[in-house]
Amino acid sequence: MTTNADLHRRRLEAIPRGIATSFPVYVDRARNAEIWDVEGRRYVDFAGGIAVVNTGHLHPRVQAAVAAQLDRFSHTCFMVTPYESAVTLAEKLNQLAPGQTPKKTAFFNSGAEAVENAVKIARSYTGRPGVIAFSGSFHGRTLMALALTGKVHPYKAGFGPFPADVHHAPYPYPYRGVSAADALAGVERIFKDDMEPERVAAILIEPVLGEGGYIPAPFDFLTDLRDLCDRHGILLIADEIQTGFGRTGRWFALEHAGVEPDLMTTAKSLGGGFPISAVTGKAEVMDAPGPGGLGGTYGGSPMSCAAALAVIEVIEEEGLIDRAQSIGGHVVKVIEGMAETDPGIGEVRGLGAMVGVEMVKDGESREPDPERTKAITIAALEQGLVVLSCGVYGNVLRVMVPLSASDEIVDEGLEILGRALVMA
Repeated sequence: MTTNADLHRRRLEAIPRGIATSFPVYVDRARNAEIWDVEGRRYVDFAGGIAVVNTGHLHPRVQAAVAAQLDRFSHTCFMVTPYESAVTLAEKLNQLAPGQTPKKTAFFNSGAEAVENAVKIARSYTGRPGVIAFSGSFHGRTLMALALTGKVHPYKAGFGPFPADVHHAPYPYPYRGVSAADALAGVERIFKDDMEPERVAAILIEPVLGEGGYIPAPFDFLTDLRDLCDRHGILLIADEIQTGFGRTGRWFALEHAGVEPDLMTTAKSLGGGFPISAVTGKAEVMDAPGPGGLGGTYGGSPMSCAAALAVIEVIEEEGLIDRAQSIGGHVVKVIEGMAETDPGIGEVRGLGAMVGVEMVKDGESREPDPERTKAITIAALEQGLVVLSCGVYGNVLRVMVPLSASDEIVDEGLEILGRALVMA
């Protein structure tokens, strides 16, 4: 029998260390919110492929849609001989995107590609070079995406120099004393210290900071940021790669604030486990690049478009947006109960089913506790739960359970998490 240890040894010899692995557990099969490794052990999945399978692993509707497409053709390149599924998917995303302004959509392969192309579109439309992002943000691993990412280790270390005309403002982080007013003042400070607003093409923001710690941006901050962009002719780009497709209890997190972005990037749960990303934006803005200025050989692949159309149907027909609110409220309530006897739980926060648990050494100093956070994830794995950490300080547990998970599975995972908190 193949073992996890055998595969991990082979992995260390064959794959570079730069591609890190959270746990030495090798998957044999997965279904909905459960994973079985090559040794037959079962795990409750609170990671969801890093928020990729909101509809669960291998949802039957998604599986059937991809199988049907595979019987017809697998690839022709949309830029050469296009196909209806990509057009239909673009129409769907244009309808779902926040705001009433007419939209258009372009497809790519990964979140990083979507971010890169959103910047290209913004620069083409405005004729300006500058981009402002936020501290703690994560936007991808290609060079422009890394320049926009607001965390050095492990993402940016050793990979510079990065593209110029990129600056970072503080992200609102109330638990650590950064208010919405502070964050907005940080943008204004960039205008005074680094780059006049007339040179800024776009401001890029995650409505809920993802890798940076699962921190929801205050809604009034997002509306103020929209107003600031409008005053200066700057485009607002929403990075909805981790927050999109029901995770926060709306199709997209920016809807909670009633804000319409000029451009929006999506990926992850759009494809339900199949690689696809998109930039959706105001039609006038999206049409700024000339013919041939956007594209990619595999962008909007037939397999992934079929999967994405099925994902949207599942979210609608199974009520997964409401389910996100239900799951999120339950998870927060249970973990807040754990916090009553565990002073190391500094804050439980989130939006919908995007829940972060900030671990500290004590509630008074709020000193981050990344060592215990890591120990909790290991103890949870030993008990049969896959849960990941994140955060600028590596001290935030994050819950990304598929929205299709049953109440029983969610409760089982929370019970294991509670045991891991005691063990670590």
